[in-house]
Amino acid sequence: MPSIPAIPQTIVSPEDQSATFVELFFDLVFVFSVTQAVSLLHHNFSLGGAGQTVLAFWLVWWAWSQFTWTLNAANTEHPRVQIGTLVATAVSFFMAVALPDVFHGRALAFAIPYVVVRGIGLYLHSWVACEIPSMRAALRTWALVSVGGLVAVLAGAFRGGETQYWLWGLAILLDVIAATIGSQAEGWGIHPKHFSERHGLFVIIALGETLIVAASGLSGRPWTAELITVAVLAVAITCALWWTYFPRVKPALEHSLLSCRGSLQSNMARDAFSLAHFPMLCGVISFAVAIEEAATHPGEHLELGGRLALAFGLILFVGGAGIAMLRCGGRLPLLRLILTAVAAIAIVAVGGVPPQVSFGIALAGVLIIAVKEHREGDH
Repeated sequence: MPSIPAIPQTIVSPEDQSATFVELFFDLVFVFSVTQAVSLLHHNFSLGGAGQTVLAFWLVWWAWSQFTWTLNAANTEHPRVQIGTLVATAVSFFMAVALPDVFHGRALAFAIPYVVVRGIGLYLHSWVACEIPSMRAALRTWALVSVGGLVAVLAGAFRGGETQYWLWGLAILLDVIAATIGSQAEGWGIHPKHFSERHGLFVIIALGETLIVAASGLSGRPWTAELITVAVLAVAITCALWWTYFPRVKPALEHSLLSCRGSLQSNMARDAFSLAHFPMLCGVISFAVAIEEAATHPGEHLELGGRLALAFGLILFVGGAGIAMLRCGGRLPLLRLILTAVAAIAIVAVGGVPPQVSFGIALAGVLIIAVKEHREGDH
């Protein structure tokens, strides 16, 4: 009979830790959160709706991001860590359920689970810090500054109305300040491969949402030539977006993180992953909304809002990944940025056309970038 794995004696993560099943289970809730963010934007498809989506999704992203820093430091095979992560998963579920109505009566239903998840993450991290003296000061600074953001989220949810927007915007600012101050410390003990792997998995989650949206567009509707073409193009663009990130960008970011030590490494992790990946994921959400718009009216002209959603989806994801590479010490990916901008401008400028044309322009732009960078990597 196979031997039963021994219970880990330490709560500190091993150097060779990889993503574990409990982490993947935790991520499942955020599959739902991304779906809910798409729903929030699609049902309020306006500039104000975009602002609401950014505010709410930042909190979702920051809850996940903080927990990723925690699970990077903690041994995810340890029973305490697994129980804490499972509890956080259950709590995050209710946060995700409340997300579409977070500005329409369910702010507290969202904010309270959010604060609880953040608290669980800090509690688990404090257990790890008990065994790593150099981490204690870093975590203490991070926790003290983070409290202001948590209070702002709760106060905004309680007050509602316009005050909610201002206080949640303040919470974002305080989160960034906390990350800026906290990452100056040298005691975080980041494991670059695991850290990069976790962010790559979240990108996969987000890209998978676009496939779900495309599949939903085909379900329960007559399969016309226009609808099938929209679905095929949506899936093709999603695959091309995968190509612009995983073969080159992700390995480059991981290599840069491996090359740094101390506060340089924690700053790099903050900027290239915790911060730079947020606009990329907003781009995926914007792209998913464009798919919903196109699938709803596949035989009609794609309105300006749908074209803007598609264009900003490309700019935020493809361009954002390029900026992350620049932060990691690489050269400015000028060709990537130029081609992304050209494709986005063309999508918006070419109006009065069916969605298949706009999606075709997007696919051509992303494919050219992916193929060009692939060839450069071979030389």
